[in-house]
Amino acid sequence: MNEYLLVILFIIGITCFFLYLDFSNRQKLKKRIQKEWGQLPKITAKDSEDSLLAAYSFNEDPYDCYIDDLTWSDLDMFEVFQRLNFTYSSIGSESLYKSLRSYSLNSEKSKKMEELITYFETHPKEREAISFQFACLGKRDSNYSQAYLNGKTTVPFANHGLFLFLGLLPILSLLAAFLVGPIAIILAISSLCFNTIFYLSKKGKLEVELGTMSYLVQAISLSVKISKTDSPFSTRLKKASAPFKSILKHAVTFRVKNGGEAELMFEMLSASFLLQFVSYGTVSKKIQAHTTEAKEMWQLLGDIEIAIAILNLRKVYEGHWCLPTFSTDGVHGKDVIHPLLSEPVPNPIDWTRSTLITGSNASGKSTYVRAVAINCLFAQTINTCLAQSLTLKPGHVISSMGVQDNVIEGDSYFIAELKSLKRLIKLVESGEFCYCFVDEILKGTNTIERIAASSSVIAWLTKQNQLTFVATHDVELPQILTNDCDNIHFEETVSKENGISFDYEVKPGVATSRNAINLIDAMDFPKEIINESFEKAHYFEENHSWNNNY
Repeated sequence: MNEYLLVILFIIGITCFFLYLDFSNRQKLKKRIQKEWGQLPKITAKDSEDSLLAAYSFNEDPYDCYIDDLTWSDLDMFEVFQRLNFTYSSIGSESLYKSLRSYSLNSEKSKKMEELITYFETHPKEREAISFQFACLGKRDSNYSQAYLNGKTTVPFANHGLFLFLGLLPILSLLAAFLVGPIAIILAISSLCFNTIFYLSKKGKLEVELGTMSYLVQAISLSVKISKTDSPFSTRLKKASAPFKSILKHAVTFRVKNGGEAELMFEMLSASFLLQFVSYGTVSKKIQAHTTEAKEMWQLLGDIEIAIAILNLRKVYEGHWCLPTFSTDGVHGKDVIHPLLSEPVPNPIDWTRSTLITGSNASGKSTYVRAVAINCLFAQTINTCLAQSLTLKPGHVISSMGVQDNVIEGDSYFIAELKSLKRLIKLVESGEFCYCFVDEILKGTNTIERIAASSSVIAWLTKQNQLTFVATHDVELPQILTNDCDNIHFEETVSKENGISFDYEVKPGVATSRNAINLIDAMDFPKEIINESFEKAHYFEENHSWNNNY
């Protein structure tokens, strides 16, 4: 009897120790959430773009506008996403990623999101508590929950009765020990060993399925907890999660791994009694019978974390953000900035016609174009702009900026450019209103054909239902398109003493400075090169042909 008592005390002691460690970790997590509020999010390896893109690809919700891969890359949108990604669960990060890549041309979703944001702004304690619950759920790359919810997976467990018998055998054997004696204890120990080996061998092959179910069950448990909050989302969340309350008893079975020491104990229990295998069949049937509610629940949880992330972004950029207003007349804004710059220079935007942007390299053209494009996206996706004010017409956003040659497909730089522009033209031809952003149009070909083709493309675009920004070095384009486009520019200052400097401020009209040769001079190139460059440039300006007598 003393031996039994020692075993029981040992088990109780180990359990208390693990529970204490778990409690300590939870307290540390709460303090971390408080400390991180109002700061730029930390980049985590558990939000890889491959995983986020995979989850996005399984989504079948209809939207009016989609950001394609080229535009996403051109605008450095994954880096922008990371700057906004103040989420603690994969539900939140996947939902935020989707919201930046797809949106509708109406403000109904924005109104609902603002209700959530206002609630969290006025209820900081509730916000902290909910963020803590999401943090306990945690992030899990490649969790395939979206695939499961959209019916893209198969059920791998067919022998539910066998798993149930094997899981109960150790318990039944221990109970029988009081009647049978040592033989039953040997059977209990043997069944525990068999179950552990069987669990580990099967789990490796079913890691994805078990991980997916684990995350879904914990998400259901989370939704039930959060739905008890008196908030704008509680009624809808209660309704969506109601069919799944009966499976919450399985939540501990699918406890999500968060790195705490207590996880070792839960993993040992799961292996000994095949807990996850036993629970999987029951939970799976319930979720598949209520897929609509499960998807609604997942969307609501995602919206909650998106709202907190947007509120945090507004906190970070306090004093330099605004709610967008929508009109039918282009884009008008004050002090627009780029979210990836640590010390951005604010610039205005007054965009009612297709516009050419001229200026030298590094003067700020491309950054300005990207800042406008990102804020056009922000306005229509997260209802937040990094500006003092911004008014715009709802529309698609598409770009052709960071073109590269494709060795695998055998595309030259020029062919890659043409393909990029063709997809932009195809979208414009659909008749939908578009914001088009182009950097150094057709620079992959010779000067004469580049100017002729570029001016023709831009002239065609001006006649369509769209607005285009074109950043260019070609001074001929403003001359040819003087009646079709507005012109803005950036300037620089070059001197021997200070080299080159920029103010990064947009100005009306066409760039008049021609400082490339001056910059070469400032870099102490040989005088012969400098003098001959000036002479050749001057000769071409007067004669519109090159002097070949040098």
